[in-house]
Amino acid sequence: MNKIEPEKDSISLSVEKIIDLIRSLRNELIKEFLKDESLLEYYHKHFKKKLSIVKKEFIKRELRELLISPVDLVHYAGLINHIKETSSASIGEKDSEYFYSDLKRIIAKYEH
Repeated sequence: MNKIEPEKDSISLSVEKIIDLIRSLRNELIKEFLKDESLLEYYHKHFKKKLSIVKKEFIKRELRELLISPVDLVHYAGLINHIKETSSASIGEKDSEYFYSDLKRIIAKYEH
């Protein structure tokens, strides 16, 4: 029984590292979108219109809240499993969609 417990600890530690990696990458992207230029450019590119100052401030407030929130394990489950299975921390372009979907969800609320 003692042999099983350390294995569980090492597995949970690697999952913790994966979650830390995901949170770090997610937060880097959020910080980029907290810059006016990046947010305005993204909004204009995807919605083909200018972002008002009021909407911009609401979006930035929600992004700051997301920045301090824990990683949504259900949302990132596929990416967590992929990293565990491949034992590789490299994130491909397909995987980046996990990160952008968090941002798109917030920004799209203010599209109208």
